[in-house]
Amino acid sequence: MLADLSPLIAATARWLAGAFPAHGGAFAAARCEAQVRQAVTVAAWLRYPTALDAGLVAMTGPGGSARLDWVTGGDSAPDPDGGWRTWVDEVVASWAAGLLCDPGLASAAVNALAAGEHLASGPVDFRRLLAPDEDDRRAASLPRHPDLLAPVAALHRAQLLQRLDRPGRPVSA
Repeated sequence: MLADLSPLIAATARWLAGAFPAHGGAFAAARCEAQVRQAVTVAAWLRYPTALDAGLVAMTGPGGSARLDWVTGGDSAPDPDGGWRTWVDEVVASWAAGLLCDPGLASAAVNALAAGEHLASGPVDFRRLLAPDEDDRRAASLPRHPDLLAPVAALHRAQLLQRLDRPGRPVSA
C-alpha cells in the first residue's frame, strides 16, 4: 500500500486553483478543480513514484507554498486557516502547471506513470487533463494559460523534462 499522498495533492491543488481561479461560477469552479487535481495527481505520482518516496514526503513534509506565493505575487498576510499551505509541494505545483498548459507534456507524463507503483491497482482516468472539452477549457482558462503559468511552470521544468526523459527537447514536442 502506498503512503497517502492525498494531503499533499489536496493542498497543492487548492493552492493552484486559488492562485489561478476558475471563470464562470460554481459549476465552472468544479470543472476547474477537477482539471487542476488531475494535473497535481499526475505530478505528485511522478515526483513520488514508489511507496518509499511517498512515505518519506509524508514523514518530512513537502515544504509549503511560500516561494510559490512570492513568485505569483500572492498575499503574504497571515492566514489563520493557512495550515494546509505547509502541505503544498512546490515541485508538484510547478510540474502540474506545466502539464496544464502543455497537452503534449501532460500526455507524456500520464504515460510515464506506468513506470511507477501508483497504477498497480488499475487504470485511472485523466480525461479532464488530457482531453478537456470546451466547457472544461473555458472554466480553466486561467490555470491553462501558458503565459500566466509560466513563472510557476518554469521553476522546475528541467526536472520534469528529465523525469520524462526529454532533456533539451521543447516542451510541446
